[in-house]
Amino acid sequence: MTTQMHNGKKAVILLSGGLDSTTVLAIARAEGYQCYCLSFRYGQKQSVELERATHIARSMGAARHLILGLDLNLIGGSALTTDMIVPKDRDLDDGSSQIPTTYVPARNMIFLCHAVAWAEVLEATDIFIGVNAVDYSGYPDCRPEFIRAFTTMARLGTRAGVEDTQGDSPLTIHTPLIQLSKKEIIEKGLALNIDYSLTHSCYDPVNEKPCGHCDACLLRLKGFAEAGLKDPATYHL
Repeated sequence: MTTQMHNGKKAVILLSGGLDSTTVLAIARAEGYQCYCLSFRYGQKQSVELERATHIARSMGAARHLILGLDLNLIGGSALTTDMIVPKDRDLDDGSSQIPTTYVPARNMIFLCHAVAWAEVLEATDIFIGVNAVDYSGYPDCRPEFIRAFTTMARLGTRAGVEDTQGDSPLTIHTPLIQLSKKEIIEKGLALNIDYSLTHSCYDPVNEKPCGHCDACLLRLKGFAEAGLKDPATYHL
C-alpha cells in the first residue's frame, strides 16, 4: 500500500478481518482519515479473523489497532458463539425474512457503542462500519434505519453531543457499503488495491480455511463470480 495523505481527521474503523470491513478501511484511508481500527474478541468460536484483522491493520497503515474482549458467548443465542450448528448451503435467494442463527444478538449495537466511546477519547467524530443491506444474511442491525437511530442515540448520550449547543453534533457513522451488492463492494475494493487473499469471511472455518458453505462464504463466492473473478481465498471444499 502506498502512503496516504491525512485530511487531519481521525476515524474509528470497525475491523473484523473480513471482506467488507477491509474495504471500508481502504475507503476511509483513501479519503485521508487517520484510521484507528477496532476489533473484538467477543467469544466467537474461531480466531482466524482476528489474526487477519491484525495483519490487515498493520499492512494498511492503521494508526492503532485495538482488540477488545467481550464475553458474548456467555449470553449465547448465536451459532457463532455457542454449540449451535452454523447453517450451510442455504438458498439465499428464497426471499425468507427469517433471521438466521448466525445473528449475534445486538452485536453491531454493542460494537458501535464501544466505537463511540473510543472516538470520544480520540476526539474523533467519524466512525466507519461495513454494514450492508443488499447482499447480507438478514441481520436487523445492518439496515439504514438502525444506523440512523443509533446515530441519534449516540449524539444524545455523549459529551460531545451534550456540549453541542447548536444541536448539530458532528458525530457521523459512515456506511459506504450499505447499498452496494457484494460484487460492487469487491470491485470498489480492487480499485483501491485491496489484496482480498488477506481477508477472512467464513463463519465456520475448517483448519483455518473457509468452509465454502456458510452464508458468509456463499455471499462472498457469489460476489466474486458476479464480478467475473476467482476468489483468492483457499477454501476447504
